Amino acid sequence: MEPTLMADAQALKMLIKESLREVLREERLNLCQLLMPFVTDEEQAEIELSLGSPDSYDPKDFVNLTDWVRHGGSI
Repeated sequence: MEPTLMADAQALKMLIKESLREVLREERLNLCQLLMPFVTDEEQAEIELSLGSPDSYDPKDFVNLTDWVRHGGSI
């Protein structure tokens, strides 16, 4: 194969890979939205009344799971 054809094939492969990543990311977000339960305003008010506002929560009570999610659950 000629070097330019190999470069074109490699560029096409990278383009396809990136396009698939974008589509999968979008579809995963769509799935998350579909699985998220709907909460009425009344239910939300009740939740906030019983649990308080996130602004009043102690930051020490939270765990940052960003790296865990990025690496598929293994850190």
